[in-house]
Amino acid sequence: MQQGRYVAYYRVSTQRQGRSGLGLEAQRKAINDRLCGAGQLIAEYTEIETGRRTDRPRLAEALTICRLHRAVLIIAKLDRLARNVAFVSALMDAGVEFQACDFPSANRLTIHILAAVAEHEARMISERTRAALAAAKARGTVLGGFKGRAGTCTDLVKARASRTAHAKQRAFDLAPTIQQLRCEGSHSLRAIAAGLNSRRITAPRGGLWSAAQVRSVLKRTATAG
Repeated sequence: MQQGRYVAYYRVSTQRQGRSGLGLEAQRKAINDRLCGAGQLIAEYTEIETGRRTDRPRLAEALTICRLHRAVLIIAKLDRLARNVAFVSALMDAGVEFQACDFPSANRLTIHILAAVAEHEARMISERTRAALAAAKARGTVLGGFKGRAGTCTDLVKARASRTAHAKQRAFDLAPTIQQLRCEGSHSLRAIAAGLNSRRITAPRGGLWSAAQVRSVLKRTATAG
C-alpha cells in the first residue's frame, strides 16, 4: 500500500442501512485496517443508493476532493462502486486513482473483468427473479406485492409456503367428508369428485371437482399422515 492521501467512499443500498450502520461499519473497518500506518484518510463520503444507479452525488464530491488533493479514492469492495462495466469505465476515466481493499493489486484489466462478472451475476439474479414471478403468475398467484426489489425472492417463498399450508389444511378439512363418501360406496376418484360436487363443496380454486383434484387432496393427507 503506497503512502499518500486517501478519500474513502462507502455505499449502502437503503436509508435503513445508512441509519443502522449495517454494512457501513464493515466497510469503514476494512478501509481503516488497510490504511493503518500506510496513508492519511482526509475525507469520507457515504452514498445511500442502489448499485445500478450511476448518478451518485456523494461519489462525485469524493472524486472532486480526490482531484483537488491528488488523493486516491479507496473503497472496501469493488462491488461498492457498481455492477456495471460502463460505470466503472467512466470512473476510471475520471482522472482519479482508486483502490479496493478486497483486491489491492487489481489493475485496469482485472477491474474491468471483475466488474463484468459482477454485472453478469446481477443480470442472472434479475432473470431468475423474473422467471420465478412469471411461474407464480402462471399458477394464479396474485403478484401485487412483488415489485422486483430486494426481498422479492423471500416474499415469493413465503407466499408459496402459505399456499401449501392452506392447501394442506383444506385437505384435512375434507378428509371426513371423503371418508363418508367412501362408506357410502364412492370409491373411485371420479365418484368422490361427484359426491363433493353434489354437496356443493367447491374445488380448491372454485368450481367443480375433478378426479385429478381429488387425487391431489388424497395425496396431501396421505403424505401428512
